[in-house]
Amino acid sequence: MLDHIFLTVGDTARSIAFYEKVLPILGITSRHDYDGKDGPPGHADLKGFGADGRMFFWLRQGTAAPGAVHLGFVADSEAMVDAACAQALAAGATALHAPGPQHHYDPRYYAAQVMDPDGYSVEFVYKSWQHGK
Repeated sequence: MLDHIFLTVGDTARSIAFYEKVLPILGITSRHDYDGKDGPPGHADLKGFGADGRMFFWLRQGTAAPGAVHLGFVADSEAMVDAACAQALAAGATALHAPGPQHHYDPRYYAAQVMDPDGYSVEFVYKSWQHGK
């Protein structure tokens, strides 16, 4: 299981604004800023997002590498996928695939995919069999 990920973005303020609009729909409501000077020499400033007492999604300033990372965020329902996708598009994302079943993976795999402001592929995913329904 992953504990955290750092995503390097070209404009930290723009990315914070984008993810602050989208992630709360998915229950990711905590924010924390880590000052790099508090870490070892050369540690980056980090802008974190999380939930339930855990910070697990961190942004850092630098040169974005959108082809290197695909993010898949868990949604608790198809409606949550739809809402997250709509909010992402309203916040400036570009549509990659509209919400719907992803039969090539599994008929119960429901997702939507957008490109964030840095060009990273961001997917909102509901897998019914992982939610006990």
